Amino acid sequence: MFYIYGFYKFKKIVNLKKNKEILQKYFIDNHIRGTLIISKEGVNGTISSNKKNLDLGINKIKSIFKFTIFDNTNFSKTKFQPFHRGKVKVKNEVVPMGIKILKREKKNYIEPKNWNKLINDKNTYLIDARKPFEYNVGTFKNSINPNIENFRDFPKYLKNLDKNKKIAMFCTGGIRCEKASVFLKKKGFNKVFQLKGGIINYLKSIKNKNSLWRGECYVFDNRISLKHDLNQGTFSMCSGCRKPISNKDKRSKKYEEGVSCPNCHDSLTISQKARFRMRQKQINLAKKHGKKHIFQKEFL
Repeated sequence: MFYIYGFYKFKKIVNLKKNKEILQKYFIDNHIRGTLIISKEGVNGTISSNKKNLDLGINKIKSIFKFTIFDNTNFSKTKFQPFHRGKVKVKNEVVPMGIKILKREKKNYIEPKNWNKLINDKNTYLIDARKPFEYNVGTFKNSINPNIENFRDFPKYLKNLDKNKKIAMFCTGGIRCEKASVFLKKKGFNKVFQLKGGIINYLKSIKNKNSLWRGECYVFDNRISLKHDLNQGTFSMCSGCRKPISNKDKRSKKYEEGVSCPNCHDSLTISQKARFRMRQKQINLAKKHGKKHIFQKEFL
């Protein structure tokens, strides 16, 4: 069994390069995989390992950066390792938006149990702060997605909203909404709310029969999507465009395992398709001999 821990913390961080090297080696030595982003404004990551090593990794991060609790966490588990490797990255921001945060504000967080009431209010503007392909996998009933590929462009959309309406935002784990909330408050929006702990927390806390969530939640690891109770979903990943695909997509004539899906079939070149077919052939041969290919996406 593998345990997965997602977290973020807004806090002034120093010695980025040195700490990256320390943590990168620690991840390798203790078989911890996933991604940790560190910047001058804080940390943001999702890591996975067995329970013992994961706890060691979490405590190591806290010790190095000198704090005792994260601003937000989510915890789940799966039967396979959902990451290929452990990576520590130094970035200008934990989430790229052109806005720096050094301290998390402590208000306007809506607990999952109170979320349905807020978003059922006709005076609430419900915004899905994720990318379009994430939105297409699943979202809340009556939500609006700005259809923005680059999160840096999100402020251009937000500044045109009605300041008199309640604005409720959500994303996978909450960190993108932290940034967006700061921007809106700086622009004079006072009725800004965000789902505490993001979609992950909602799916873990709210039973399916009481849920206003529709579909599944895309996650950035090899589980691809999650359902209520954080059970693995039904989506797969297209090896051609790296976008999630449904079982319906797989029934399309434009789907070819390891090569293409309806989203990318027409845009891929003949050369790309030939290269992807060769890669899939190598993966199939490795499976046949009971081995794992470097590009294989399933981890058993």
